[in-house]
Amino acid sequence: MPQLPALVTMLESGLHFGHKRSRRYPKMEPFIFTTKNDINIIDLRKTLDYLSGALDYVRRLGETGATLLFVGTKKQAAPLVAQYAGVCNQPYVATRWIGGTLTNFAVISKMIKKYWNLTGQRDGGEFEKYTKKEQLDLSREIEELESLIGGIKHLQKLPAALFVVDISHDSTAVKEGRKRNVPIVALCDTNVNPELVNYPIPANDDAVKGLNLILDLVSKSYCEGVARKAQAKEKEEAKNQGTEKSLEI
Repeated sequence: MPQLPALVTMLESGLHFGHKRSRRYPKMEPFIFTTKNDINIIDLRKTLDYLSGALDYVRRLGETGATLLFVGTKKQAAPLVAQYAGVCNQPYVATRWIGGTLTNFAVISKMIKKYWNLTGQRDGGEFEKYTKKEQLDLSREIEELESLIGGIKHLQKLPAALFVVDISHDSTAVKEGRKRNVPIVALCDTNVNPELVNYPIPANDDAVKGLNLILDLVSKSYCEGVARKAQAKEKEEAKNQGTEKSLEI
């Protein structure tokens, strides 16, 4: 697991700032250190504890080759979600969550299949048999599908888990994940119910520096799991080769 950040780094990233006292969700009470100028201040020591557990889970996902779907559609999170999901080669939703992405995955699969079919025809030069207007319409259809399912175009089955930046903003993703029993790792600001997710990380879900810090750690943890899996495979292959040579002798 990557090294956890120092408390001062988390403070500088603004992870301790919650919402106003009036917006406090009662079940977030244990994670609040104090209130200053009517703003809830998150206990970063608890953030570290829960972050450690969440990252360990993410590492194990990478180690088993399980898919982690990154979700973050609000403006400040979207580009970071796409960036860090790309780093660990995992699917993401950064523009708009399509209703039924998890609960009606058969429909999403058809959209993905259609996307690959159209791009295959385009790249294979098959569009040339159509009129210019038809080619333009097909190109626009590809662009529309890319905007809708571009981040999940390689998804062949339901993901093993979700990482959600803001469970209030992307509440539909959380509801679908819970309905399909897909484990959820998520940041939990002071205005949400942490019991909606399996691995809550009490932290500000709006600060760009904070989001960058957390997403970087999640991505690195997944990549570490993948690396461990590869190392274990290499050791097993080396062991098998050694056994074969011994038998030959």
